[in-house]
Amino acid sequence: MRARDEITRSQSDSPTGEALGRVKSANSLRGRGEGEGPPLSKMAACDVLALGAHPDDVELGCGGTLAFLARRHRVGILDLTAGELATRGTPERRAREAADAAGALGVAWRACLSLPDGALRGDDEAQAAAVVAALRATTPRVLLLPHADDPHPDHAAAAALARRAAFLAGVARWHAESGAPHRPRLLLAYPGPRQLLRPDLAVDVTATYGAKRAALAAYASQFSPAEGAATHLSTAYYMAAVEGRDRAVGNTIACELGEGFMALGPLPGGELAWLLARSDA
Repeated sequence: MRARDEITRSQSDSPTGEALGRVKSANSLRGRGEGEGPPLSKMAACDVLALGAHPDDVELGCGGTLAFLARRHRVGILDLTAGELATRGTPERRAREAADAAGALGVAWRACLSLPDGALRGDDEAQAAAVVAALRATTPRVLLLPHADDPHPDHAAAAALARRAAFLAGVARWHAESGAPHRPRLLLAYPGPRQLLRPDLAVDVTATYGAKRAALAAYASQFSPAEGAATHLSTAYYMAAVEGRDRAVGNTIACELGEGFMALGPLPGGELAWLLARSDA
């Protein structure tokens, strides 16, 4: 199934009910009906899960790596919010753009938890339960998440929320009704677009950077100068800075373009070898 058709969103009341009930079909976002879509389990199991606060966050931070990994593993993307507070674009349009971006990267699926933009909190139980339920439903070995020092408050909150949920998802008695316990084996933090890292891991993404550019180009509502009021994101130097950072990371490992990550905890050699193994190995 195409990534666009697996975007899911919804709302509910209790922490676990909210988590398990985030199910509005992507078709309704495209004007094809307002019925309820598939349950959370429709997200499906994946090897690698990339989590971001808003649509376009994972593309900016690790889009080349996602395209690289999608050639080797089953990759999913989880947006915590629909980005409804953005200066430009509507949630409906951003959902369409996110689906197109997912297609450009070649990932297996993309979903949105519809948590409140501008109000993410690492200590919010309902929000943690939503992320825990997603982790238990999708059982990723590797979780890619924002870096805690990202200057954007939503990104920093998403980092805290994801790290807390990654631990709690493995505690069998914490909201046991949301599924069997599961804890990712490897957590890697990617940088925000205004953040410089001294990475623990750098991935050569020269061969897949075209997919990253195509994915970012899908977000015309955010990045195109012709789409509305001028913003920092729509300036020519914004994208130039993102690519400049990736060129600088690539230079540290003697390649043209690279993306850097910080390890949250010791780097398990076996997991890294599995994650980055050649697809024809």
